[in-house]
Amino acid sequence: MPSSVRVKSAVSVSGTTPGDPLDPGVFSGLAGVRLAMRRFLASSEIELSRAGITSQQYQALLVIKAAQQNRIRMRGLADEMLMQHNSAVQLVDRLEAAGLVERAPSPIDKRSVLVGLTALGETVLDALARKHLVAMLANEPLLAESLTRLRELAQTR
Repeated sequence: MPSSVRVKSAVSVSGTTPGDPLDPGVFSGLAGVRLAMRRFLASSEIELSRAGITSQQYQALLVIKAAQQNRIRMRGLADEMLMQHNSAVQLVDRLEAAGLVERAPSPIDKRSVLVGLTALGETVLDALARKHLVAMLANEPLLAESLTRLRELAQTR
């Protein structure tokens, strides 16, 4: 999730006071959300394995593509990937060795390095994104139903 997107956190659920039982619908809603996510992730792992990349590498490609001008500073990539700078450098090393990304000096700050997708990286990402979109939408009914159930049980403060 891009850092510019923030999750609304001022939501409470009836019965969340210690000792009060949760509505049984909460468990059903959470189970449905987790099932939809697990189905999607299982499908994702199959597709990524076929493409010869890891889920972390795919996430990095998505982050780079979603960045302004499809390029991102190494520090920004590390932040978006929730990892240390040196781990991001190693991840980019592997992606660069696979021919999926390239580094370039920042035109604004010569000390900074920008990471962008190569033509091969664009092709691989596009194919994977299409397959992931199909898999995500296949799980939409269960996910939407489960989230709707949870939303109905939650009360915005």
